[in-house]
Amino acid sequence: MTTTQVDIVTVPRITRGPEADRLAAAAYDRLIALLESLPDDAWGRPTDCAAWTVHAMVAHLVGAARGHASRVEFVRQVVHGQRAKGAFDGNDMDAMNAYQVERNEHLTPAELIAELRALAPRAVRGRARTPGLLRRRRIPMAPSGSVASGTPASIGLGELMDVILTRDVWLHRIDICRAVGRRPDLDQDVDGRIVADIVADWAARHGRPVDLELTGPAGGRFVQGDRGEHLVLDAVEFCRILSGRAGGEGLLRTKVVF
Repeated sequence: MTTTQVDIVTVPRITRGPEADRLAAAAYDRLIALLESLPDDAWGRPTDCAAWTVHAMVAHLVGAARGHASRVEFVRQVVHGQRAKGAFDGNDMDAMNAYQVERNEHLTPAELIAELRALAPRAVRGRARTPGLLRRRRIPMAPSGSVASGTPASIGLGELMDVILTRDVWLHRIDICRAVGRRPDLDQDVDGRIVADIVADWAARHGRPVDLELTGPAGGRFVQGDRGEHLVLDAVEFCRILSGRAGGEGLLRTKVVF
């Protein structure tokens, strides 16, 4: 089958609005559907995120959704992250994630799923309603803890709310699939759109010519400039490399935020 070649510069970035909301909701829906299908013994399995089982990963996602659904809760989590970051190599994000897990680790799998199902729509709405003044703020990314080498030094709060948090939910679904030995159910409409935005983000960061061929249902052929390095790899593996979950050389050393 012939894959249409796409000039990366023409890939529209995901921004605030109906598309961002649709993708965020779809990422949650697909995650919840996966969780509802898991047997009891799957929840204790380790994931690609160090020290997190499937249960701990979902506890993090529930805590994150609770913060995105409530501005008061979000501020509480951010403040905790700043106060506790010393125990996490100076990384406030890691401290905040650990706080989310700790607050929800007592919940059963069924309770975690119920919480996530109830919180997801509110989290999507809360993210979309983040005021413009706050959206323009830059958030520093501590170069320590779980942050992969090559990750941007800062991100905009608007980008976090519209794009990165959706990536986080999406990639954690991949993490859970890997942990339980499932092949993720992927398509172009949601998964391919998220991947294409990741490609555009990555290519803008390194700025060099590249001919990128991503295989699988969420993949595509992406080109930037002329006579660039030809890379061929699975679309999901590409995203895992850019997140720091797997190693990569050359242009793949350039990371994006998940």
